[in-house]
Amino acid sequence: MLVLNDITIRMAGYLLIDRANIAIPSGSKTGFVGNNGTGKSTLFRVIIGDISPENGEVLIPQKARIGLVSQEAPITEQSLLETVLDADKELINLLRESKTATDPIHIANIHTRLSDINAHSAKARASKILSGLGFDPHTQQKPLSSFSGGWRMRIALAAVLFTEPDLLLLDEPTNYLDIEGTLWLIEYIHQYPHTTILTSHDRDFLNKTVNSIMHLENNKLTFWRGNYDQFKQQKAETIRLQQKEQAKQEAQKKHMEDFINRFRAKASKSRQAQSRLKALEKLKLITPWETRYSQSFTFPIADRPVASPIIALSNINIGYEKGKPILKELNLRIDNDDRIALLGSNGNGKSTLAKLLAGRLQPEQGTITLAPHLKIAFFTQHQLDDLIPEQNAIEHMRYLMPEQSETKIRSTLAQMGLLTEKMMVKVKELSGGEKVRLLMGLIVFKSPHLLILDEPTNHLDIDSREELIHALNNFNGAVILISHDRYLIEATMDQFWLVKNKTVLPYKGDINTYRIEVLGLSPKKETNTSPKKEHFLSKNEQRKINAQKRSLLAPLRKQIAETEAVINSLQKQIKQLDEELIPASSHHQFSEKAKERAKAVKKLEESEALWFALSNQYETKNHTKT
Repeated sequence: MLVLNDITIRMAGYLLIDRANIAIPSGSKTGFVGNNGTGKSTLFRVIIGDISPENGEVLIPQKARIGLVSQEAPITEQSLLETVLDADKELINLLRESKTATDPIHIANIHTRLSDINAHSAKARASKILSGLGFDPHTQQKPLSSFSGGWRMRIALAAVLFTEPDLLLLDEPTNYLDIEGTLWLIEYIHQYPHTTILTSHDRDFLNKTVNSIMHLENNKLTFWRGNYDQFKQQKAETIRLQQKEQAKQEAQKKHMEDFINRFRAKASKSRQAQSRLKALEKLKLITPWETRYSQSFTFPIADRPVASPIIALSNINIGYEKGKPILKELNLRIDNDDRIALLGSNGNGKSTLAKLLAGRLQPEQGTITLAPHLKIAFFTQHQLDDLIPEQNAIEHMRYLMPEQSETKIRSTLAQMGLLTEKMMVKVKELSGGEKVRLLMGLIVFKSPHLLILDEPTNHLDIDSREELIHALNNFNGAVILISHDRYLIEATMDQFWLVKNKTVLPYKGDINTYRIEVLGLSPKKETNTSPKKEHFLSKNEQRKINAQKRSLLAPLRKQIAETEAVINSLQKQIKQLDEELIPASSHHQFSEKAKERAKAVKKLEESEALWFALSNQYETKNHTKT
């Protein structure tokens, strides 16, 4: 059992956790959730003893082993398999002692302990874990130095899992996994016999791995039974009951105040009034539950539709080295309302295909046909490194939109959920999630017909992912998605392409079918072991609802687009008039130009006000959940 006894944590003067008292039973699988930056990773460091709390203590059984993936595996010439095996220090020490020990009793004790920790199967267990995380037997023999940081994080995860600690701490483990690795890890945790605490913003991952939730909000740590969806239901009910009690208390408080004010001056009632006053002073007010401001995503509307197919690939070969294609003989078509998720292990070419479709890579052979006037927005995590640390969000947007007003620039950022107070903050001081929102604004400012998103959720918390789902379902163009977040895929995509064996083919099943194939399960086994699912709309039903909603919003979108066109025209007119005012040859000519400019400015202000009103109306209707 893990016990947090009156824990208070403060970092750099900021209070993160205030007097937490939590007891996690042995063998429990606990999801640790809360907004980014609230102190989840810091609490992990306190649990492992890396830092000390300001107050309180962490109680763990004395001989309990704790495992935490704190950093990627180091760059060495040691093989992957050897690295994972070496992670179990007790195993390594016992094997070393067994070669040098001479005392018969000591030798017997060594072999007894080796048997207890299943030393005979160590190599097979290590290999199985590596295979589950995407390393085939051949790759397991390669040196660590041949792998990038993301892959070395997987190796570090494999090493911690191999040691089978009594308390396993996983901090965002799916961020460096593909969907195949995530599916495997879900099964591994489900069968893991020891206590596990994991942080994650992946709703499906949490629902399928944990039986309790530790929630950090407003510096308070609370413990809830059930998976993530059950926690959300319990929390909503708790808030509802609290609001009900608060309303009753407010009514009671008002009644007491009215009595005191009416009878305080009357001698016959003064004693009762004083009694009520004392009771009022002792009344413990119910603190309302602070709710987080929703930072929504809203993708802009393409001002000019394009006909299908928007992209057609014919006999395409693509790679980074001539004569060595990553993908070959691709014959694919994307229509203007397709929602396609790319499946396949990391390294198979999903990102390569995304770069090809985005125009970032040219094919070695074959033909790519794009619809006339097609606009594409491409998001990848690597683009975050291209942001300029010393510039703020407004400066980044102004570079792309030099002719746009400050109002338009700010509204574009606001559509991505970047808060007003963050727009003037330097990029280096923004959180990962805020950088993602800025980057989204930068890539969609031209109102694309096609969104290509390569792992867009790594820096987004659960609420932000929910908003992204809503935005994608209300986007009126096509979407290509690469993600390890199964919930995001299931909620937004209705087609699948499998990237495998140097080619890309349509996949006829769904995510659950793919899971069965990846894990080597039989449909019968899946049916018997799967937890009971909630009822969800089918993909066709959801698509019809989303299509109907887009249709209902179409007139409003058209009006917004027309208003934007008027604004752009007026801005150009004002700019032209400004240039004509300077060389005006006469007072009369200057006066006429000035009047014309004043009228244009007035129309611009009216048009911008109309645009804001229409945008707010669209935002309200767009965020009515379906």
